[in-house]
This record gives sequence, C-alpha cells and structure tokens, in this order.
Amino acid sequence: MSFANEISPSFSSRTSATGSGWHGPDPSRIDAVIDRALADQRLVGAVVLVAHGGRLVHRRAAGLADREAARPMQLDALFRLASVSKPIVSTAAMVLASQGRLKLDDAVTRWLPDFRPRLPEGSEPVITLRQLLTHTAGLGYRFLEATDDGPYARAGVSDGMDCSGLTLAENLRRIAQVPLLYAPGTAWLYSLAIDVLGGVVEAASDAPLGDAVRKLVTGPLEMHDTGFFAARHDARLAVPYVNSTASAPRRMAGATVATPFEGAVGIRFDPSRAFDASAFPSGGAGMVGSAGDFMRLLETLRSGGSPLLARELVNEMGRNQTGGQGPADAPGYGFGLGFSVLHDKEAAASPESVGTWRWGGAYGHSWFVDRARELSVVAFTNTLYEGMSGRFVADLRDAVHA
Repeated sequence: MSFANEISPSFSSRTSATGSGWHGPDPSRIDAVIDRALADQRLVGAVVLVAHGGRLVHRRAAGLADREAARPMQLDALFRLASVSKPIVSTAAMVLASQGRLKLDDAVTRWLPDFRPRLPEGSEPVITLRQLLTHTAGLGYRFLEATDDGPYARAGVSDGMDCSGLTLAENLRRIAQVPLLYAPGTAWLYSLAIDVLGGVVEAASDAPLGDAVRKLVTGPLEMHDTGFFAARHDARLAVPYVNSTASAPRRMAGATVATPFEGAVGIRFDPSRAFDASAFPSGGAGMVGSAGDFMRLLETLRSGGSPLLARELVNEMGRNQTGGQGPADAPGYGFGLGFSVLHDKEAAASPESVGTWRWGGAYGHSWFVDRARELSVVAFTNTLYEGMSGRFVADLRDAVHA
C-alpha cells in the first residue's frame, strides 16, 4: 500500500483545484525552505507532508530526530503533539454532536455539574460547549500569566504538558476555582477550554478520554500511532529541542520552562510525560502522534468529513465563529470549532484563501488546510518555537502557495 493511501481511506482521487491557473505546490520550493531552516540551525528535524487535490504530492523527513545520537528523522516519527491535540479532541466532540449525544449550545454544567467558575464580581455565568470550542469561555492558560504568582499558578493548575500528578477531574476542579477573565462570549483568549471539553467528552461517552477519542476519531481513521501516551519507550519518538538566540537549539533533557511570548511566564514542559500512562489526558495538549496520522484527520475533514461527520458539521467547524476576535498575534484570523480561520487576507498578509484553517503546537508544529485550493499541509518539527511560530512557518506557507 502506498504512503498516500495509508494517510486516508479516501486519499486517492485527484481533482482540479480552483481553476485559477495555480497548478499546485512546487516541491523544490518546499525543500528549499526546509533546507534553509536546517542550515540556519533554526530546526533540528522535521516531517513535512503536503496534500493537494486528494493526493500526497510531497513528503519529506529531514534533519535529525535525535541530534546527539545522530538519529535521522523518519517519516513515521512520533512527536509530542501539544496543541495539535486540540483539533483531534474537538473532532471527537463534533462526532458526539453528530450522534445527538452533545449539542453545541448545551451548558457545560449539563455534563460537568461542578464546573462553575465565576466572574470576579461573584456571578456564575453559563458557559456553552461552543464557547469552549472557540476559546470564548472566559478561561485562560497558566503559561500566559505574567508571573509565577498568577491565579492559575496559585490554584496549581496544569496546562497539560508537565508531570503534575493530577487527575483530569482534579485539574478541572482547580480551573473552576479561578475567576473567569471575561464574561463568556464577549472576548477571545487562548485557553484550557479544550481540557474542559475533554471532560465533557468523557462524561458524554461514559469512557476515559483516551478510549473515547479512539472510538470516535483515531480508530475509525486508523490513526494507530496517535494517543495520550507512547505505549513504550518507542525509538521513533523525536527528541525535543528549544531554540536559542546564541547557539544551536538546546536539547530538552528534562523539565523545562520556555516562553513563546514576551510577557508570559512560559510553558512548563516535561518530555517524560509522553511515556506516563497515568498522566491525565489533556485534551488541549497531551497527545502523541505522527504527521501521517494527523494528515489523515485533516484530509478527512477537508474532503467533507466522511466517515466521521456530515459535511455541514465540518463546514460549521470551519466557519469563523468569532468575527473580528481572535489571536492577537495573528491579525485577520478568527476562530472556528477547534482551530483558527482566516477571514481577512490583507490583515494577515497571507497568500492563503479566505476560510483557511490553521493552528500549531508548542513542541514545534504547524498545519493548515486551504479548502479552496484543496491543500492540506502538516509540518511537525522537534524544535520549539521555530516550528510553531517562527520564520519557518511563514516561509513554508509561502512556498506551498507560490
């Protein structure tokens, strides 16, 4: 079976793109971007997959999965997914919605009766599942706080990438203790909302989150390498590295704090969490998987959702639900149900089509789906934060669209 057919059961037929005269990505441009990032020591290793018109048109494993052991990156490498977990768990919730077991505008308390965070003045607003999916629920992230003495830090909340020793129920209890940052539905802030959504998926499925995600998403799509931990010390798991302005990226040898944004205290990483089957299943950050597996999911959604979802539900996921509100560092992007959605090309200074889906992961990943051009692109790297939000991400985008 070809690698293309391994990615998705429907990943075989090619159709024309937009009729605009654009004939698809130029592999040489993509390779040039990868080569330059490796030569500049901005990345240690990467797996890049590009699908166009339903076919895999470019695939490359480049650089090193383990620099110190001189282990080359392989196409089937495993990665700590960080926030690439979010669209997987969001899709699981949407499958439950398609089955009538969840409704997007249900109150979270229908499924998590004790999850009742309050506004600073003491009132208890209703939070809906749609607000969780769009990051408009009023929640935040510990890593976005300005100091180690912020409200989430004082509550002992885990962002899902450290070895906290907490259960999911206990982490949700701690999140609910922290006052909301704004009234639900009135603003946008990246948050622990998908961890809360994971608790809802558990309750609605009457199963642990890992089992629920396997039954609803990864099992049907044969994403066999994707789950909430690596089953063993799998040699395919890439070693993570952290960018340094003064030298080559440094190996993340143990628990590490690294900040993606100026003014934020930073994410608490512990790479050993990937091997800990007892770590709570963080719907927002806790999964492990491969680029090929994730491409299966993207292509399933891009092509209409079968066998997971009806097309109208995929369209709802990919609709900008937040108007002009969205990530402060990504002008022109709003948010759908599980990922950002481009609504203003000029503001974003992007060649992508309006409606393009995009997000990434803090361990060094980015991905996008341009449905108008029938494109799905996955770029998993082992180097943070270059692979998530550095020059490489924009260069790859531009090379694919050139």
